[in-house]
Amino acid sequence: MSMSKYFDALINNIPDALLAIDQAGNIMVMNQRAEKLLDLKKEDIIGKHIHKIIPNCRLPIIVKTGKEELNRNVCINKRQYRMSMMPMILEGNVEGAMALFHDITNYRKMSKEMDKDKIYIEILNTILDTANEWVTVVDENGIITMMSKAYKEFLDISEPEGKHVAEVIENTRLHVVLETGIMEVGEIQEIKNKRMISMRVPIKKDGRIIGAVGKVMFKDIRDFQTLSKKISKLEKEIAYYKSELNKERSAKYSFQDLVGESPSMSIVKDMAMKAAKTSSNVLITGESGTGKELFAHSIHNASNRYLGPFVKINCAAIPAELLESELFGYEEGAFTGAKKGGKEGKFELANGGTILLDEIGDMPFAMQAKLLRVLQEKEVERLGGNVIRKIDVRIISSTNKDLDALVKNGEFREDLFYRLNVMSIKIPPLRERKEDIEALANELKMKLSNRLGIYVEGISQGAIEILKKYAWPGNIRELENVIERAINLLDSDLIIKPKHLPTRLTKNDKKNYPIGNKSLKEMVEEMEKDMIVACLKENNGNKYQTAKSLGISRVGLYKKLKRYGLE
Repeated sequence: MSMSKYFDALINNIPDALLAIDQAGNIMVMNQRAEKLLDLKKEDIIGKHIHKIIPNCRLPIIVKTGKEELNRNVCINKRQYRMSMMPMILEGNVEGAMALFHDITNYRKMSKEMDKDKIYIEILNTILDTANEWVTVVDENGIITMMSKAYKEFLDISEPEGKHVAEVIENTRLHVVLETGIMEVGEIQEIKNKRMISMRVPIKKDGRIIGAVGKVMFKDIRDFQTLSKKISKLEKEIAYYKSELNKERSAKYSFQDLVGESPSMSIVKDMAMKAAKTSSNVLITGESGTGKELFAHSIHNASNRYLGPFVKINCAAIPAELLESELFGYEEGAFTGAKKGGKEGKFELANGGTILLDEIGDMPFAMQAKLLRVLQEKEVERLGGNVIRKIDVRIISSTNKDLDALVKNGEFREDLFYRLNVMSIKIPPLRERKEDIEALANELKMKLSNRLGIYVEGISQGAIEILKKYAWPGNIRELENVIERAINLLDSDLIIKPKHLPTRLTKNDKKNYPIGNKSLKEMVEEMEKDMIVACLKENNGNKYQTAKSLGISRVGLYKKLKRYGLE
């Protein structure tokens, strides 16, 4: 091998890039590594001055001074290099200079990122340890990579890192979260005979699960229950102050509060949303306890009148002789005991908004004619007065009665019926949308839990199945009563079970009214008895309201109570 080839092989096997210049600063030597790093061809630059290739290069200075400069960081074409420069001395004279260098751009970037990561980890550790948080982090294999100091102290372990989480934390589900990728929040976990509330969150990157974080939210479930009671108390106070401010002149509910995605419920909600976009009168029908008032609130809040007042009046709860003054108001001196200065009626209070005429089917026939005039003329005149007041009110009516039948029997004005029934919404009873029972039960569980200040872990599937089989004559209102009763009977595991449900439900579940030796008459009577008992409980023993809910007279109800021994 010639000396030239030997020299080329030698410099090309050097791991660093190599450049050499003569006394004049012209490039004389360059290896393949230098070609690659500088993205240049050897034949294009040999013989050219170094500053044309690398501006501000210090190699000519090395030639002048004869002193080497080692491990300097230099920037060439926006990349970072580590460079060492040395003079080439032959027989005591500086004949040129050479530079050995390598690319450190990626290394510097990685170093900076590592420094940042170290800083973030230190900050995170400081926060966790200072805040006394119980937190652990695992990788995609469930191996612990980080654990807060407080959690280590509680578990009495000094170095959990590197161990599988199931070996360290009792009853953990972090490895399960790694498999499912589903976050778990508010789960009860028992560690060292202590019941606590935990959360587990998967860590994802580019759609792949790379780890998980577990955190103890409440170190003792009793802490959560105490906090829950405090929050419930504050919510009650807020509700009280709101009611004092609004005095029943605002709608509380919206369509988001209407629970249920069954086909029948979806159709009704869609119709109600369409009705909300109009200014037409709406008639809402449905059995007692189906949520007619919630629909009325929702329609108002979704309409362009949502900033206006929402006023409701129960036509069945007000004596006939007082209903006119309640609806239309009265002037001072209109009757004995009339308030000084008079009083605004519900229609005046609802001006610019919506009025809900609840139980419209119970409105006295004589009052129906006066209501019709208000609807036609869009004006009211107070009792005992002579001033006509123009009003702009949208009317929503609701009833559990069959207004068509009342019209045919001459008990309800046909012309008023057509005025009220522009948009008709019929809410299905709960027995016709049993797909919604589980969602409704869980929603009521949350609502009542907050109101009663009692934490409820959940409802067992066995209890849900029983709830689905029951006929629910009292609909959602009856379901709410059942859930409230169950919450008050909870055991230490805080789960609603079949044993916490009323006998009428569990008895119904066991026999489901089988056709055995009983006659049809006996089965009908048994079901009728259960419905009467349920309605009595729903109406707190009020026989007048119970008769109304069942659609029978009070005399008829008394006869049935006597027959079934329920007096």
